[in-house]
Amino acid sequence: MAEYIWGRNPILETLHSVRQVKRILLAEGQHTAPAIKAITQAAEQLHIPIETVPRSRLDQLSRGAVHQGCIALVEERTYVDVTDIIQLASSKNEAPFLLILDAIQDVNNLGSLLRTAEAAGVHGAIIPAHRAAEINATVVKTSAGATEHLLIAQETNLTRTIEGLKKQNIWVVGLAGEAQTLYTKADLTGPLALVVGNEGKGISRLVREHCDLLIKLPMQGYINSLNAAVAGSIALYEALRQRTR
Repeated sequence: MAEYIWGRNPILETLHSVRQVKRILLAEGQHTAPAIKAITQAAEQLHIPIETVPRSRLDQLSRGAVHQGCIALVEERTYVDVTDIIQLASSKNEAPFLLILDAIQDVNNLGSLLRTAEAAGVHGAIIPAHRAAEINATVVKTSAGATEHLLIAQETNLTRTIEGLKKQNIWVVGLAGEAQTLYTKADLTGPLALVVGNEGKGISRLVREHCDLLIKLPMQGYINSLNAAVAGSIALYEALRQRTR
């Protein structure tokens, strides 16, 4: 099985990842752009076929999405096991740092959160197998290709997964507006799994009940909540600040 991804940065990052790229499709007249040159050079080094096609063909394959004149045919995504994420942290002699996304449904929010997670040094992300956005071409593009460097596990039961993490002494902290603890007052330095909830309903009741601690962001204006990707990103960088000070 194979799938298409698009966008210059996502394709370039995929070429530099372990995921196999089978073919590159470029729109006619795009070869002189610096980013396209970087893509073609990387593809040639890996002996990946490059094909020039009418832009309309790329429009068709991307279903009208902004493809920036390039599309890649890549191998189907392989999700990892949660133990792979823990092992990665161990191989780096670092305390595990995970992101758990509870039913994020907007692909742009999902892509943004995964981009921040990769940049903040998260060892891996966990997403639900059902009733949530999956990693598709739009998520890859929104993440600027971060999905190709970040371990991602897909689990059918988040509460069971959380209990498994807790048995490995990983502190599970949920981001929730009703929390009593400010995010800057929580200790986020040790083995940590940060939970970010659904855009509308937040963290589900069962997942919330299985968290060790709930934290919140201060809200000083009339608006009482932030976009899930923004709130999650702020919390991830607070964890990074604490873990690197």
